[in-house]
Amino acid sequence: MKGTVRRLFVEKKKGFDVEAQHLCKNIKDNLGIHGLEGIRVINRYDVSGISDDEFQRAKKTIFSEPNVDRVYDETLDIKHEERILAIEFLPGQYDQRADSAMQCIQILTQKEKPLVNVAKLMILKGNISHGDFEKIKRYSLNPVDSREASLDKPKSLEMKIEAPEDVKILEGFIDKDTDGIISFREKFGLAMNIDDLMVCRDYFKNEEKRNPTVTEIKAIDTYWSDHCRHTTFLTEIEEVEIEKGLYGEVIEEAYHEYLKSREYVYSQRHKDICLMDIAVMAMKELRKKGQLDDLEISDEINACSIEVDVDVDGSNEKWLVMFKNETHNHPTEIEPFGGAATCLGGAIRDPLSGRAYVYQAMRVTGSGDPRAKIEDTLPGKLPQRKITIEAAQGYSSYGNQIGLATGQVAEVYDEGFLAKRMEIGAVIAAAPKENVRREQPIEGDLILLVGGRTGRDGCGGATGSSKEHTEESIFLCGAEVQKGNPPTERKIQRLFRNSELAKLIKKCNDFGAGGVSVAIGELADSLEIDLDKVPKKYEGLDGTELAISESQERMAVVIDKEDLDKFKELTSKENLEAVIVAKVTDTGRLIMKWRGKRILDISREFLDTNGAKQRTNVKVTEPSKEDNYFDKTAKAHENKDIKASWIENLKDLNVAGQKGLVERFDSTIGAGTVLMPFGGKYALTPTEGMVCKIPVLRGETNTCTIMTHGYNPRLAKWSPFHGAMYAVIESISKAAALGGNYKNIRLTLQEYFEKLGDNREKWGKPFSAL
Repeated sequence: MKGTVRRLFVEKKKGFDVEAQHLCKNIKDNLGIHGLEGIRVINRYDVSGISDDEFQRAKKTIFSEPNVDRVYDETLDIKHEERILAIEFLPGQYDQRADSAMQCIQILTQKEKPLVNVAKLMILKGNISHGDFEKIKRYSLNPVDSREASLDKPKSLEMKIEAPEDVKILEGFIDKDTDGIISFREKFGLAMNIDDLMVCRDYFKNEEKRNPTVTEIKAIDTYWSDHCRHTTFLTEIEEVEIEKGLYGEVIEEAYHEYLKSREYVYSQRHKDICLMDIAVMAMKELRKKGQLDDLEISDEINACSIEVDVDVDGSNEKWLVMFKNETHNHPTEIEPFGGAATCLGGAIRDPLSGRAYVYQAMRVTGSGDPRAKIEDTLPGKLPQRKITIEAAQGYSSYGNQIGLATGQVAEVYDEGFLAKRMEIGAVIAAAPKENVRREQPIEGDLILLVGGRTGRDGCGGATGSSKEHTEESIFLCGAEVQKGNPPTERKIQRLFRNSELAKLIKKCNDFGAGGVSVAIGELADSLEIDLDKVPKKYEGLDGTELAISESQERMAVVIDKEDLDKFKELTSKENLEAVIVAKVTDTGRLIMKWRGKRILDISREFLDTNGAKQRTNVKVTEPSKEDNYFDKTAKAHENKDIKASWIENLKDLNVAGQKGLVERFDSTIGAGTVLMPFGGKYALTPTEGMVCKIPVLRGETNTCTIMTHGYNPRLAKWSPFHGAMYAVIESISKAAALGGNYKNIRLTLQEYFEKLGDNREKWGKPFSAL
């Protein structure tokens, strides 16, 4: 039965074929193919592992809705003049439609899960030349995540799996000279720089006295990546030069204020000057003065956490409110839907791993002009319109499925975003303080993997976002962008909201970039991980892939071995897998085993060095007086009457209403939203921020959180110092206008700069902004 493949096609009936109508209009408008008369969009399903009777039952209950869908068996009636394009995800990419179908069939049959492959067919009607067809194909296919599917029915749906090679030793690594190390870095496409690799070589040569395995080098590369270890932000700043001038004096004055704060905070010890230190100095000074006593301090740094009093039916309860923001600029640039979806998924997982329930999200993005012609797209880039539309679909799809209210959506337009899109997701979460237990793991504790399974997609997520990218990136980075699995993350949300289970967790980490090596590796100083126990989406993954695959929607939790049975019982109620994959030891080493052999055995002390110490110099250039943002804005309207200026201003894309974009997102999920995204008599006035009630499980509350944002790319381009300063002022002003107490405001900052390299003037940009 497993080998019999059955095929069916499902198409929306006329009047319900909204997707096909939109797609047709989209292609006509954007590609200028006016000979296109119409498009039929059909979902093709290939199924194996079920009987004829089960297939017939599934046809009208799972694959289609009889009132809105037409179903065709095995073949389609395609006219001679019509052209057909079939698209499917690349092997190994998560396909939510196929996965949902398999789960639903399993519920229907109460048997083993069947196999389902899905492809989307576009049947094009009209006078379409070969050139037009190729144009449509290029526009519809993104090589990062999809490919053209064959029209032939496969004989089997079983994935052809090649047995992975055994443990690979990098022979001769410890004897390589500088040139050899340079060649080695290029061959393996590592994010580590040459100095980091020299540190690795010396460690294995002098301490371990052996050559490393591929897994060890790849895991270290992941662990020391900028994404995981904030290498750029921790680089020591040795010399600072600030150009003299009107604005330079102000920037220098701010820098001296920072130095004065350092003297107060670090009176008894030395600490490097670095971007991270500048970013958190004000907080450290306030805390030393006793003004941040509500900040929760712990070894878990998944999201910022503050202690608040929450009014529940008139009495106060102690809660933790957590907030986090995250960018997925590069992933959204090359794969808009998946990149934006996992931007929100990644932001959610951080406070979620802190056992907090995420209840509201904000999305702030930066795009080039989405009205630009497709033919004007930069080489190696996707069209701005495609990125903007599909990214909005990805973020909203994830949020709407997981059940998360998106309280504010804003897109900023500027030609600077043509080089790199900006995709930011920010979330707010809360949990009763009594639910959150913070303890250090001890020898004998168990580490469980909870949630989704591991796949090849997501290998290199951390290192990929830490590399410099070129116009070839879109063709080379497919495995670095995943498709999110919101239903699984929703189950984890429900699970962690169960106070009985939450109190069993000593420590937790989410599976963001870095996979097992980082998510589990960070939980304790001494660990032994059994990679053979890691649940897989499919066979054929080698030890290295199991060690570094990001595969999201998973959590690594530390529990006492006595609590194992209770923990598994509670996870099974949410239909989640919980598997022991590691144990806490006392060796001071991170050890990974695969096929019974050690493929990684590294000293924790070495791993925690984070590689070679990085140093840099900084030069802050004086913002141009000729390009002064404020003067230019004023001069643009000089000698114009108010009507002319008003009309001129309305032509700016950033002044245009964004109701169509905002309405893709559900702001009402959970019934806690206080202010809708648009207010006023006609519900057309954008709200200054988002306000939501704390998600109490019982009773009523009047306690709310407010989140706002501030950012002006034109101002920030002219002067990062002024851009950052006014971003803070703007966001605080909005919060105060919404009724917030400015004394209780917390800032979460997100940097957006080019790759800095060794250019001290580039380093001066984030330096002056901070």
